[in-house]
Amino acid sequence: MKYKTSLGECVEFIAGDSSRLREILHPAKQKIKLRYSLAHFRVAPGQKTAKHALKTSEVYFLLSGRGKMHISNEEFEVEANDTIYIPPGEVQYIENVSKEELVALCIVDPAWKKEDEIIYE
Repeated sequence: MKYKTSLGECVEFIAGDSSRLREILHPAKQKIKLRYSLAHFRVAPGQKTAKHALKTSEVYFLLSGRGKMHISNEEFEVEANDTIYIPPGEVQYIENVSKEELVALCIVDPAWKKEDEIIYE
Protein backbone atom coordinates (compact mmCIF):
# COMPACT_ATOMS: atom_id res chain seq x y z
CA MET A 1 0.00 0.00 0.00
CA LYS A 2 1.29 3.45 -0.91
CA TYR A 3 0.98 6.04 1.85
CA LYS A 4 2.31 9.01 -0.12
CA THR A 5 1.00 10.70 -3.25
CA SER A 6 2.58 13.66 -5.00
CA LEU A 7 0.42 16.23 -6.77
CA GLY A 8 2.69 15.94 -9.80
CA GLU A 9 1.78 12.24 -10.11
CA CYS A 10 -1.93 13.06 -10.37
CA VAL A 11 -3.27 13.61 -13.88
CA GLU A 12 -5.01 16.95 -14.37
CA PHE A 13 -8.29 17.01 -16.29
CA ILE A 14 -11.24 19.33 -16.87
CA ALA A 15 -13.89 18.40 -14.31
CA GLY A 16 -17.64 18.48 -14.92
CA ASP A 17 -17.78 21.89 -13.23
CA SER A 18 -15.10 23.24 -15.67
CA SER A 19 -12.31 23.51 -13.08
CA ARG A 20 -8.89 21.95 -13.73
CA LEU A 21 -8.79 19.11 -11.25
CA ARG A 22 -6.39 16.47 -9.95
CA GLU A 23 -7.74 13.64 -7.81
CA ILE A 24 -5.22 13.15 -5.01
CA LEU A 25 -7.00 10.44 -3.01
CA HIS A 26 -10.05 8.45 -4.07
CA PRO A 27 -11.02 5.08 -2.57
CA ALA A 28 -12.45 3.82 -5.89
CA LYS A 29 -9.20 4.55 -7.74
CA GLN A 30 -6.58 3.61 -5.17
CA LYS A 31 -6.21 0.72 -2.77
CA ILE A 32 -6.98 2.82 0.29
CA LYS A 33 -9.69 2.65 2.92
CA LEU A 34 -11.23 6.11 2.96
CA ARG A 35 -14.78 7.36 3.20
CA TYR A 36 -13.95 10.64 1.42
CA SER A 37 -12.07 11.82 -1.67
CA LEU A 38 -9.50 14.62 -1.85
CA ALA A 39 -8.87 16.73 -4.94
CA HIS A 40 -6.84 19.79 -5.97
CA PHE A 41 -8.51 22.25 -8.33
CA ARG A 42 -7.65 25.45 -10.18
CA VAL A 43 -9.78 28.23 -11.68
CA ALA A 44 -8.16 30.76 -14.03
CA PRO A 45 -8.48 34.53 -13.44
CA GLY A 46 -11.90 35.84 -14.49
CA GLN A 47 -13.34 32.31 -14.81
CA LYS A 48 -15.89 30.43 -12.71
CA THR A 49 -16.95 26.86 -12.21
CA ALA A 50 -20.29 25.69 -13.59
CA LYS A 51 -23.32 25.78 -11.32
CA HIS A 52 -23.58 22.33 -9.84
CA ALA A 53 -24.79 20.36 -6.83
CA LEU A 54 -23.63 17.17 -5.16
CA LYS A 55 -25.65 14.71 -3.11
CA THR A 56 -22.68 14.71 -0.72
CA SER A 57 -21.01 17.38 1.39
CA GLU A 58 -17.92 19.28 0.22
CA VAL A 59 -15.22 21.27 1.96
CA TYR A 60 -12.95 23.68 0.09
CA PHE A 61 -9.68 24.98 1.51
CA LEU A 62 -8.30 27.85 -0.58
CA LEU A 63 -4.55 27.70 -1.10
CA SER A 64 -4.20 30.86 -3.19
CA GLY A 65 -6.19 33.52 -5.01
CA ARG A 66 -9.44 35.30 -4.22
CA GLY A 67 -12.94 34.49 -5.28
CA LYS A 68 -16.63 34.83 -4.77
CA MET A 69 -18.39 31.71 -3.50
CA HIS A 70 -22.05 31.14 -4.41
CA ILE A 71 -24.05 28.60 -2.39
CA SER A 72 -27.79 28.57 -3.14
CA ASN A 73 -28.91 32.21 -2.74
CA GLU A 74 -25.86 33.32 -0.73
CA GLU A 75 -22.61 34.76 -2.03
CA PHE A 76 -19.50 35.80 -0.14
CA GLU A 77 -15.86 36.71 -0.74
CA VAL A 78 -13.21 34.05 -0.14
CA GLU A 79 -9.41 34.13 -0.15
CA ALA A 80 -6.35 32.02 0.61
CA ASN A 81 -6.57 30.13 3.94
CA ASP A 82 -10.40 30.24 4.01
CA THR A 83 -12.37 27.03 4.52
CA ILE A 84 -15.82 26.67 2.97
CA TYR A 85 -18.43 24.04 3.86
CA ILE A 86 -20.97 23.18 1.16
CA PRO A 87 -23.95 21.14 2.42
CA PRO A 88 -25.32 18.24 0.36
CA GLY A 89 -27.73 19.25 -2.41
CA GLU A 90 -26.84 22.96 -2.45
CA VAL A 91 -26.38 24.58 -5.87
CA GLN A 92 -22.94 26.16 -5.89
CA TYR A 93 -20.10 27.63 -7.92
CA ILE A 94 -16.98 29.68 -7.32
CA GLU A 95 -15.74 32.67 -9.35
CA ASN A 96 -12.13 33.76 -9.52
CA VAL A 97 -12.27 37.55 -9.08
CA SER A 98 -8.51 38.08 -8.87
CA LYS A 99 -5.68 38.39 -11.39
CA GLU A 100 -4.02 35.24 -10.08
CA GLU A 101 -5.14 31.65 -10.30
CA LEU A 102 -7.55 30.43 -7.62
CA VAL A 103 -6.23 27.16 -6.19
CA ALA A 104 -7.95 24.98 -3.60
CA LEU A 105 -8.23 21.55 -2.07
CA CYS A 106 -11.63 19.86 -2.04
CA ILE A 107 -12.84 17.08 0.25
CA VAL A 108 -16.03 15.26 -0.79
CA ASP A 109 -17.66 13.01 1.82
CA PRO A 110 -18.67 10.35 0.98
CA ALA A 111 -16.21 10.11 -1.91
CA TRP A 112 -17.15 11.85 -5.17
CA LYS A 113 -19.12 9.81 -7.73
CA LYS A 114 -20.30 11.07 -11.11
CA GLU A 115 -23.86 9.94 -10.43
CA ASP A 116 -23.95 12.14 -7.30
CA GLU A 117 -23.28 15.35 -9.25
CA ILE A 118 -25.71 17.51 -11.24
CA ILE A 119 -24.27 20.17 -13.59
CA TYR A 120 -26.65 23.06 -14.36
CA GLU A 121 -24.62 24.94 -17.00
